[in-house]
Amino acid sequence: MIKYLGSKRSMMPQLTAIAAASGAKSALDLFTGTTRVAQMLKGLGMHTTAVDVASYSEVFAKTWIELDASSVQDNELDDAIAHLNALPPVDGFFTQEYCVKARYFQPKNGQRVDAAREAIERDYRSSWLYFPLLSALILAADRVDSTTGVQMAYLKDWARRSHAELTIQNPRLLPGVGSAIRGDALELAPLLPEVELAYLDPPYNQHRYFGNYHVWESLVRWDNPEGYGIANKRIDTRHSDNKSPFNSKTTMPAALAEVIAGLRCETLVLSYNNEAWLSRDELIELCAPKGHVVAFEVDSKRYVGSQIGIYNKSGDLVGKPSHQRNTEYLIMAGDKTRIRRMLNALK
Repeated sequence: MIKYLGSKRSMMPQLTAIAAASGAKSALDLFTGTTRVAQMLKGLGMHTTAVDVASYSEVFAKTWIELDASSVQDNELDDAIAHLNALPPVDGFFTQEYCVKARYFQPKNGQRVDAAREAIERDYRSSWLYFPLLSALILAADRVDSTTGVQMAYLKDWARRSHAELTIQNPRLLPGVGSAIRGDALELAPLLPEVELAYLDPPYNQHRYFGNYHVWESLVRWDNPEGYGIANKRIDTRHSDNKSPFNSKTTMPAALAEVIAGLRCETLVLSYNNEAWLSRDELIELCAPKGHVVAFEVDSKRYVGSQIGIYNKSGDLVGKPSHQRNTEYLIMAGDKTRIRRMLNALK
């Protein structure tokens, strides 16, 4: 998985335990991001629906959630990846925008991205290979970037990993069935099919994922957007269409309440943390309409970018982190017997 703000990698043991204990056969991951949790749900045998508003997230969901590995030939994917890795470098849009104008990647790797991305669009657009190849390219680029994890800025000096050669690898597809949907959670919540288990991991602060990961958005859309500022973000990062009520302290509580009310699910699991805008008691109150509610706390490392320091838009270190850890909340709501079984799985 790519480096991602709010990633639930450290919480996967707990999330896997409660999901398995739920006994659910169908699941929803409404703010799926990298699809890490959705992949786990699919791996447990649940028909999983992964939803997110980001274009790159849709690519991940099309790759690991909607596509059934047992229905395709993996050697075709290996052959296509070998072809992409053998292409001569191209000095194109990606290199100029994200290696020259902004220094997210070294030019040698930007040129490999340009070559591979053009070939994916030209040769595989109508093939089942399209989304897996895009996912594989993003993962390859993420391994050689020069950022703290988010794309609001790049490091003043090249990160050690940026000197490595970009190499595309097989993204390892998953067997099973699922669906990928791109769209806004507020609009989609009441329209989605009923599921036994719904998982929500909403944004925690004012920073929009559209801006945090604008390079991946552009790599997927491949629309040569105009950029602005030192970070060379997409100009449409400023557009009101890309603003979300989840990124405002004043509008977020009502938006989350509306989403929860609109979902048709037997059991709800909500993850949040103690550095965000809602308290533990407020979260419990929001989830109460779904049934019996329990809250579980998980001690967790903070996001990697917050651990290594605070950087300005030029990539200069301007401050040290105040603390290394936070508390993640897991709020579970639904049938009392099922919720107790899920809680016991955490002990």
